[in-house]
Amino acid sequence: MTILTEDFGMRVSVLASSSSGNATYIETPQHKVLVDAGLSGKKLNDLLHSIDRDLKDIDSVFITHEHTDHCRGVGVLARRYPQLTVYANAPTFAALPRSVGELPPDQLRVFDRGAALDLGDLDVESFGVSHDAAAAQFYQFQHDGKRFAIVTDTGYVSDHIEGTIRDADALVMETNHDLEMLREGPYPWSLKQRILGDFGHLSNEDGANAIMDVIGLKTKRIYLGHLSPHNNIKALAHVTVANMLKAQGLAVDHDFKILDTDPAIADPLFTVGA
Repeated sequence: MTILTEDFGMRVSVLASSSSGNATYIETPQHKVLVDAGLSGKKLNDLLHSIDRDLKDIDSVFITHEHTDHCRGVGVLARRYPQLTVYANAPTFAALPRSVGELPPDQLRVFDRGAALDLGDLDVESFGVSHDAAAAQFYQFQHDGKRFAIVTDTGYVSDHIEGTIRDADALVMETNHDLEMLREGPYPWSLKQRILGDFGHLSNEDGANAIMDVIGLKTKRIYLGHLSPHNNIKALAHVTVANMLKAQGLAVDHDFKILDTDPAIADPLFTVGA
């Protein structure tokens, strides 16, 4: 991997975000990492190529939890690229589905909930979320004082999470479902209850409320993530969140941007804090 000498900051692209597959790319002059690998190796590489990057240059993957839309491709990546280090907490490693295959033990690093990791020019902080997984955790990344955080796959946003990510320069916040679409949709009642519960997912309104609690003067980009293809629509999530924030006097599209994510199209690379 080429290490650059120019400090261009921390760059991010949400490669894919939905209940069918998730991956986010983060780079600094010294590191190129993924958060989750919830798609096939080929699809991940295609998405990276669309932003002029390549899997062979990835040095780390941070897994949030064992659901396949977050870990589907991690086994293929680890076995194909021996330079790659896989980070997750011990319960998540133990719960990875058999379909992931064997992971090379020397490439695995246990990263506990609530822990911090110093990778030189990239600091990583983990925090637990409330989800029906073994020990789901998400991450905040920091480089040169700029912070980028991801919060999806949680039934609610705790005070601890809010305190951790408050005033981040950029973040991904879950807006998984529209309440009416979910209630009127085809899912069995048991699954609807799971999604609506404390160990499920955030609705558009939940996501908007969480954003209002954590947004600060530094916050410039808010990505709406992990949308359900059955229970939400991109435009509906966007207008719901935007209208709720505007109703509270927040200057949407002036002080900060609300941006959509996609299950199959990578968002353009951006520099955090720029």
